[in-house]
Amino acid sequence: MSFISKRIKSIGYAAKGAYLLISTEASIKVQLAIVVIITIVGLYFEISSIEWIMQTLAIGLVMSAEGINTAIEAIADFIHPERHEKIGFIKDIAAGAVFIASIVAVTVGLIIYLPKIT
Repeated sequence: MSFISKRIKSIGYAAKGAYLLISTEASIKVQLAIVVIITIVGLYFEISSIEWIMQTLAIGLVMSAEGINTAIEAIADFIHPERHEKIGFIKDIAAGAVFIASIVAVTVGLIIYLPKIT
């Protein structure tokens, strides 16, 4: 198998993973709804290119962190299905990373939109 065909196959696996994340995880569905709302708000306020870039990066940060959190939780549950203190610790740290990414995204949103609505 050639280098290019391996890369194309890798893209297919990644797309499948994104589809599985979006189709099976409730938190990602909520985040996608927020993305639609924020995109409409961005269009309404005609935010600048730099503001679109920052908003897009913030959205990508949160959704990527959520995907990694979901994967960590799935691995932890697979390895140790019953409740365990160390597994709970691992899951809490992964969820904390999503929380931090969300705080950053909200901060970016406030920096962009507060001046436009006040």
